[in-house]
Amino acid sequence: MLFRSGSAPMRPAKPLLWVLLLWALIGGLVTFHLLPMAAWLASGLFCLILFTLDAFALRGTPSPEFIRDIPGVLPVGVEREVGLRLQTFTRRKLRCDVHDLHPGHWPVFGLPRQVTLTPLRELAMTYRITPAERGSFEFSGCQLRLYSPLGLWRQIRLLPARQTIRAFPNFAPLAKFALFSSEQASRVVGAHLKRRRGEGTEFHQLREYRLGDSMRQIDWKATQRARKLISRDYQDEKNQQVLLLIDTGRRMLAKDDALSHFDHVLNASLVVSYLALRQGDAVGLMASGGASRWLPPQRGLGTVDTLLDCVYDLQAQAVATDYLAAATQLSLRQPRRSLIMLITNVRDEDIEDLMVAVRLLQKRHLVCVASLREQALDTTLQKPVENLNDAILASAMARYLAERARAHAALRSQGVFVLDVTCAELPAALVERYLAVKRDGLL
Repeated sequence: MLFRSGSAPMRPAKPLLWVLLLWALIGGLVTFHLLPMAAWLASGLFCLILFTLDAFALRGTPSPEFIRDIPGVLPVGVEREVGLRLQTFTRRKLRCDVHDLHPGHWPVFGLPRQVTLTPLRELAMTYRITPAERGSFEFSGCQLRLYSPLGLWRQIRLLPARQTIRAFPNFAPLAKFALFSSEQASRVVGAHLKRRRGEGTEFHQLREYRLGDSMRQIDWKATQRARKLISRDYQDEKNQQVLLLIDTGRRMLAKDDALSHFDHVLNASLVVSYLALRQGDAVGLMASGGASRWLPPQRGLGTVDTLLDCVYDLQAQAVATDYLAAATQLSLRQPRRSLIMLITNVRDEDIEDLMVAVRLLQKRHLVCVASLREQALDTTLQKPVENLNDAILASAMARYLAERARAHAALRSQGVFVLDVTCAELPAALVERYLAVKRDGLL
């Protein structure tokens, strides 16, 4: 994208200050009658002419043309290269300092940069940037500090290079799943699967072997006839709908490592969604609590892109989640029986509202509640108790976990699948539960 500039007033550069200092020294010599007054006046006139000509030269210098090369979509936490191209149309070399006005809180390497532009030639440079969070962000411009031919003056010019980019969750880990079968991909995320003979799939057709097919899928007789690898293609006996109900309230603001619980939830949701879509099931999403979003269940791997567009700028908010309101909206929007995966952080004080919401959903749907547990709780309990403060802290943690366990037991008593997991365990737990439901034909 091509941009042109606006300019700010000129300012003296360091060489001009040195020249003025030299002129002041000449004045000192005149004061002590070591030089005639005419020498001081002549040198001052010379400096004035020199400063004026150099200033007019800078003022008449056209701003370089500027092009920024950056993708419109960037993954969070992944360092990416940004290309800048500058071109001047002056007949002389132009020295300048370049600083691209990127989102200020993002880590950047390679800026600002001092360059020299050659007449009628394009200069290409790069720097590296790491998106720090999801959402829409703006590169507000490019700032150039131009220097006059003699270097006596400098001027800051702003190229109005406004450009909006979107920072998505890092979906690159999903790419490796494309090389695996659904079973293999499940093992990659850590899901432990149990097979039952004669259930779950039925023969659909023969097709050419694809990378990731298991050896059990290969039809050796057909392979011999065709003289190339032929696999048996199976389809699930029953296609189902999976709907992710994501809490966007205050519980999701907690952090494990550099990411919030909400970011961990989004990443895990993408994993289980991708695997479900690979199985031919429909996947939808509803966010409730703080910010709200609704995506009705859809089939096809293109749904992953739709999910990313739906949630890339979604953020948790410091408000209490109304589970009953969320369950009511979901019941109205999703009439077909589905596997509802509610991902939240169950607290003892929320259990009554959550129980009412779950009972409402259970009238039509199969409900699974994934309750996130802070890793800090486990870490604290594993520390040795060495003093009174440690004992008080350990006791408080143990009491909190006991109340949490009672809340989970209350949910299980209602026939709800409950997953008590840390953020690191969440993707595997969701995949494992989804495949178990599909294997057992519970929908």
